[in-house]
Amino acid sequence: MAKTEKRNLGDEGEDFACTYLKKKYWKILSRNVGEKFGELDIIARDTEGVLVFVEVKTMKGYFPEGIQPENQMTGSKILRFKKMALSYANSHKNLWDDKHGFRLDVVALVKVGNDFLVHHYENI
Repeated sequence: MAKTEKRNLGDEGEDFACTYLKKKYWKILSRNVGEKFGELDIIARDTEGVLVFVEVKTMKGYFPEGIQPENQMTGSKILRFKKMALSYANSHKNLWDDKHGFRLDVVALVKVGNDFLVHHYENI
């Protein structure tokens, strides 16, 4: 089955987000992990050793003021993201400890031409 343009943009955004995080010296542990409540886009470890669950939101082109990819993170989506991350963390306790813990980030991307504008929100 052919991918939709939206799915292709999402995949491209996730690829870019991984490259962006690697440039920050993060280690990518997993991608597109299916969980009970949905899918975790990226699971990584930052330079401090913290396990980070990263939700990637991607849009193409410029939009009227106030419309940004991060606006897609509604209260219900944040709650679902937290449930997925907690479920994964509880079933993979070997990946984190009380000292480093884990957190949830959002990488919001706007594709303009062949480049991306990046907003990285830590610990949402």
